[in-house]
Amino acid sequence: MTEPTRVIPMPTPGRQRRAVLAPVLGLIALGFCGLVVLGLVGNSVGTAGVLVGALGALLPVVPVVATFLWIDRWEPEPPRTLLFAFLWGACFAALTALLINTSASIVVEQALGSGSGDLLGAVVVAPVVEEAVKGAFLVGLLVFRRREFDGVVDGIVYAGLVAAGFAFTENILYLGRAFTEDAGVGQVGSVLAVLVLRGVFSPFAHPLFTAMIGIGAGVAARTTSVAVRIAAVTIGFLVAVALHSLWNTSASVPGNSLFLVVYGFVMVPVFLALVAVVVWQRRREQRIVAAQLPGFAAAGWIVPSEVPLLASMAGRQGWRAAVRRRSGRKVAKAVADYQAAVTELAFLRHRLARGTVGAHGPMWHAEAVEAVRAARARAVGHPEALTVAIRRHGPPGWTPPPPGPPPGQWPATPPPSAPGHAPW
Repeated sequence: MTEPTRVIPMPTPGRQRRAVLAPVLGLIALGFCGLVVLGLVGNSVGTAGVLVGALGALLPVVPVVATFLWIDRWEPEPPRTLLFAFLWGACFAALTALLINTSASIVVEQALGSGSGDLLGAVVVAPVVEEAVKGAFLVGLLVFRRREFDGVVDGIVYAGLVAAGFAFTENILYLGRAFTEDAGVGQVGSVLAVLVLRGVFSPFAHPLFTAMIGIGAGVAARTTSVAVRIAAVTIGFLVAVALHSLWNTSASVPGNSLFLVVYGFVMVPVFLALVAVVVWQRRREQRIVAAQLPGFAAAGWIVPSEVPLLASMAGRQGWRAAVRRRSGRKVAKAVADYQAAVTELAFLRHRLARGTVGAHGPMWHAEAVEAVRAARARAVGHPEALTVAIRRHGPPGWTPPPPGPPPGQWPATPPPSAPGHAPW
């Protein structure tokens, strides 16, 4: 009995229109939220306060964003999605948190008396609201953009960028207040004090909190159990709220003793643990890709001489550096795109083997194979791309990869006996 032919759903014009229209509408909505936030902050601290706050807030946000982009080097996420993550935090999450936190503080103040609104708002309301609106982006990716969510590293990267955007807007407000509330000689000192506290000692505070949700979302992306998915995201959210609340509590209590204890004995160890998780998961991702590459070579998607170059970050960087020296940045970018396409296909096949992709898996697989073919054609097909650059300027012992099969001869799937093949 022959196996029934698998029907791959192809993109329709309606799906293509939605793919273009949705990001445009999303950018418009986020831009509107950003304008409203800018107006509210400007009304609170004035135009000069907004300018000073924005300039000061740029100093910590640049290295924070650069750190998460560096973490994302192995399998770079789509730049458009990363930008949406930052804007979600800076615009929508900041606006929602500002409105809800302010309203809740007023209600608590009226119900419990003077002074209670600020304290309960910082310790109870703000952690719950802020982590909820930041974490909503990660949940949205899990529901609507599963293809872009491969695991824990992706969750940490997206969470970090959302939180970096949120912290950027929040820092504008705090720095602007320091500038406007302390007139005269004390202005500079107040602004510097806030900048040192938020930009030097705690630039990763918000990313650290929200990264807990990112870890939970990463675990959820790798399981087929609905209960485990819900539990993983919920636990990540509760841990994020607890850390955020503890941080705000330590900053709200008079004196520095509690803050120093929380900072040194809770936040620093948690941050180091997060670094360890990132390193561990990055190595895991490398092993996943390395295990898939022999099967790709057997299928003809790549050639055997490329396997060691694609199996490690050092091999990939050396490959790009050799091409860049000979042929320039444009060709090196084509090689980087090819490396990213191979990685995306490797992760997708790993998820297919685990059964965590869903009904769109066959279509995504066909698209990923075609993306590898097209990316390799652009890189290898350049007159001075891979062959010339690697032969003349590559590290000793490197073999220039051949161009590979013509476009019409690329197989859809590797043979069942191919090493690293993951049946689905």
